[in-house]
Amino acid sequence: MDEMTQLRELRADAPVPDRVALAPGRERLTDAIAGNGGRRTLALRLRLRLTPMLRDWRVASLGAVVAVTAAALVITQVVGVQAPDPTSPATVAGDLDLTSPAAALNRAADYLERQEAPPEPRSDQWIYTREVDGASGNAEAVKELQEAGVEVPAGFGPERWVPYDDKAAENDGADTDFRTARESYRIAAALPEDPEALLAKLRATFPTGDETEGEKEESEDAHSFRAVSVLLRSYPIPPDAMARIYRALATVRGVKVTHHLVEDAAGRQVIAVVRQEHMEFTRTDLLIDPVDYSYAGTREVVTESFGTVGSDEEPAEQREPGDVLIDIARTHAAVVDAEGEEP
Repeated sequence: MDEMTQLRELRADAPVPDRVALAPGRERLTDAIAGNGGRRTLALRLRLRLTPMLRDWRVASLGAVVAVTAAALVITQVVGVQAPDPTSPATVAGDLDLTSPAAALNRAADYLERQEAPPEPRSDQWIYTREVDGASGNAEAVKELQEAGVEVPAGFGPERWVPYDDKAAENDGADTDFRTARESYRIAAALPEDPEALLAKLRATFPTGDETEGEKEESEDAHSFRAVSVLLRSYPIPPDAMARIYRALATVRGVKVTHHLVEDAAGRQVIAVVRQEHMEFTRTDLLIDPVDYSYAGTREVVTESFGTVGSDEEPAEQREPGDVLIDIARTHAAVVDAEGEEP
């Protein structure tokens, strides 16, 4: 067997890293370049030129090895960034630090604080979102209705359009957790810097339910986590406000982060920030995109076995650890000019 054949077969069975695993490293590299004199155009060009080389790290020829090595050496000399150690545990998920909520969420906040805030949407614009519901099968139900010729209203299926400035909904106080997109944007923008003050403000904005109506008593920490989760589901939120929210979330007692990326309902690898209230059988997962740190979805996962009470309509069921009761993945969100318009 000649040397070229041996080289091609070297580590041929090695897995191909996906976009999520590579993106944080690219982000640090291009941010470093952009920071040296504000050369954002150069950063973008380097990102575009590096992406094809990073798609498959299995060696196909000696020439490819030389080219990649040379590119790495040039970039290291230009921006002063050392090549990553392939044996480092951090390379499993790019350079994400998932050792603690503070490490993960403060890094996300650092990234968001460097982003330029887009203008607030106009009052005549709409908010478009697309979601995958991995637990209820709602997408399949919508597809069946559409195939049968039934017109599915906007908002029922995986795609939704809501007006940014919805004055009628603003005056509806029936749901204390509900806020229109404009209300949420302005609530987030006005949040204080101090984490304790920020959490107190959100608890006041999204109050605990009335126990006289059967609502369960909510601890302060559970209340803080719920209030943060409710606000993060809104779109858009200014990046500097989201940074403050993440820093505050890291201080909530009982909040943890999984030490590895998890797969969401859309099949993506995402960060899971989790919290389980004492004496509860389930935990809540707040999912965050590891590339741009946007809200990516939510899950409710069973942590202890329990049974449900049956009825004439639904039989009793047994739930086991690992069962997912709620599994929502947001795959797209954008500001558009009209209902029904896709970005």
